[in-house]
Amino acid sequence: MKSTEIQHNVQTLIDNFSKEEFIFDLLVAYGISKTSVTRLKKGDYNLSSVEGEILYKKKIFFKVENSDKLLSSIEEISKEHRIIKHKPRFVILTDFKQIVAKDLKLNKNLDIKINDLPKYFDFFLPLAGSEVYNASNNNEADRNASYKMAELYDLLIEGNPEIYDSKERVHELNIFLSRLLFCFFAEDTDIFKENIFTNTLVQHTSENGKDTHIFLDKLFERLNDKNNSQYPDYLAKFPYVNGDLFKNKINALFLRIKHERFL
Repeated sequence: MKSTEIQHNVQTLIDNFSKEEFIFDLLVAYGISKTSVTRLKKGDYNLSSVEGEILYKKKIFFKVENSDKLLSSIEEISKEHRIIKHKPRFVILTDFKQIVAKDLKLNKNLDIKINDLPKYFDFFLPLAGSEVYNASNNNEADRNASYKMAELYDLLIEGNPEIYDSKERVHELNIFLSRLLFCFFAEDTDIFKENIFTNTLVQHTSENGKDTHIFLDKLFERLNDKNNSQYPDYLAKFPYVNGDLFKNKINALFLRIKHERFL
């Protein structure tokens, strides 16, 4: 399931919000089969014997909690043997106004208003099998950066020989490569958070590269926008880039190559 589909599913969940169905709708939104969710509802898959709790092995622990206890409770629950022995990836607590979650594998926390969940949908992407990607950062990679860019250029030309039939397309290709080079440079400096470009690209695109152009179009738009409020969290984390590098929209459809070939 594409990350854009999941984001749409989460937005639909919020638009048609139901306290009784929330956690079940959330699981379905991330691609958990309706059959499994139905069995979870019936209690077949619920490993908690405590009324009001949902404990789904290797997936989630969920509980409705009073608003003044959300933050303190989640740390306590995350250490309870009866829960962690079933290895849930996430602990989720909510009063249906605020939602607090903890990724037990990465030890990361989420604390947001529940209506903002579509903006932070990427926090729960591991439920859909999309593990957070962490790029390596070493001197050898730095030394090979220019060779990787040259390799990418060759791959694009090889897969899209018609580029040279149009001066406009050649210009777009040059702009695109300049933008990519900037992004790789920015994540190795203090302009972007370390490895944010590479990690986000891998997590939010398919390995076959068929949706890479969609991601990059949205990212380039975000980098040219001073206002980040209209973007999901994974894009809002990127800063506005002053100047004209990302000003004009280019057609990135020719980027349909496997991203692992040049990262």
